[in-house]
Amino acid sequence: MNITVTAERPENDKVVATITVPAADVDSYVANAYKDIARRYQFQGFRRGRAPRPVIDGIVGREAVLADATNDILNDAQPIMLDELDIVPVERPDFGEDPSLVAEHEDYVINVTITVPPTVELESYDAVDINMPPEEATEAEIDLQINQLLAYQTTYEDVEDDRPASEGDIITVDIANNEGADDLAGKNRTLALTADSLPEELVEGIVGMKKGETKEITWSRSHMHGDHEHVHNYDVEVTLNAIKQAVKPELDDELAKKSFGFETVAELRDAVKEEIEEDKTRSLPNLKEDRVVEELGKRAADVEVPEAYENQVFQELANEFLTSLQRQGMSLDMYLGARQIDTNDFLADLHAQAAERARQGLALDALAKAKNFVATAEDVVEEFAKAGVEDMKASIEEFTKDGRISAIRESIRRSKAVKWLVDNANVTEVDEVAERMAAADSKADESEAEE
Repeated sequence: MNITVTAERPENDKVVATITVPAADVDSYVANAYKDIARRYQFQGFRRGRAPRPVIDGIVGREAVLADATNDILNDAQPIMLDELDIVPVERPDFGEDPSLVAEHEDYVINVTITVPPTVELESYDAVDINMPPEEATEAEIDLQINQLLAYQTTYEDVEDDRPASEGDIITVDIANNEGADDLAGKNRTLALTADSLPEELVEGIVGMKKGETKEITWSRSHMHGDHEHVHNYDVEVTLNAIKQAVKPELDDELAKKSFGFETVAELRDAVKEEIEEDKTRSLPNLKEDRVVEELGKRAADVEVPEAYENQVFQELANEFLTSLQRQGMSLDMYLGARQIDTNDFLADLHAQAAERARQGLALDALAKAKNFVATAEDVVEEFAKAGVEDMKASIEEFTKDGRISAIRESIRRSKAVKWLVDNANVTEVDEVAERMAAADSKADESEAEE
């Protein structure tokens, strides 16, 4: 099909295209529609596929034939249009509720409205400034890794004095559910008193309790469902039965040899250092990409992402997450239950992530446009080669036929924008582990001072 496409953009997230199909192609599609109907149905007195047009018109109706031809034209014209305009639709292109039918020997002209990601203007197209961990392992990173190793040697001893529970303790509690917290209820439950494993409000409520004390703890969580705010209330009664504190062994040469197979602590630290640096070789490039994109996305922070585009990105994120869970042999219910996450809270967080990823994508599109990054035919071939497809030509033809090749070009342009950001970023090396440890120590000192 040899169509002509013109387009305008009346709204930032809408493209209105006019498709013109030459009369010769229209006639060909009408002829094929007659042939298809003749093959599909048995007309009395005629062999299958041999019924003439007047018979088909009298039984099926000429309008039905033209409707079939019109549908075939629209289905075939859509991917050609998307390829020619090089746009990625957010929703299925809209040809209207009742598209006009083709007429033989006449050009067929139809307008189509396509919802697309909006274009944005960034406050700056300069290189971004980011912080990155150093390539070499720092002493703080080595200390953290060794502390994690020592955690496997940690024992927990009952607190004999009358001190209250502190964050990080291991506690034994009875929890009675009064409202909304069935998954927390139980007798003599042993729990780590951390916000990583329990609701933050529950941790805050238990911190400061003493053995034998009973306390009612309530909190609520709100989330948006469409335009309405829903509030989930929680109410539990907690009795603190016991407090255990972690006791880590002191690291010396004897422990290094007995538990980790190294003659000295120094040898252990050298091995940990090497392992950290090997991991950084693999992880830092991806971390740098994530950070430059995140920083660029901040330049589109005020952009209001259209609902249709956010929903498209939301579906992509949800599919990625569910696929990841399947690889681990988990269902979504198992994941949410293990982490005591409310379904509505999970969905609200996923929507927030989708909105942020959408802004980052729009920011990359804006940068690619400003820097004149294009996706050449050679780039497309290389992209399919990297994917390891067996029949590259057939795959490219299939993507083109389905109207998906524009999405490949968009991905290529965005990848070029990311590479430019990575290559040109202004990087400040920061020992982030040391900063986090210092912040944690400061918080602990403040808590002690308050007590």
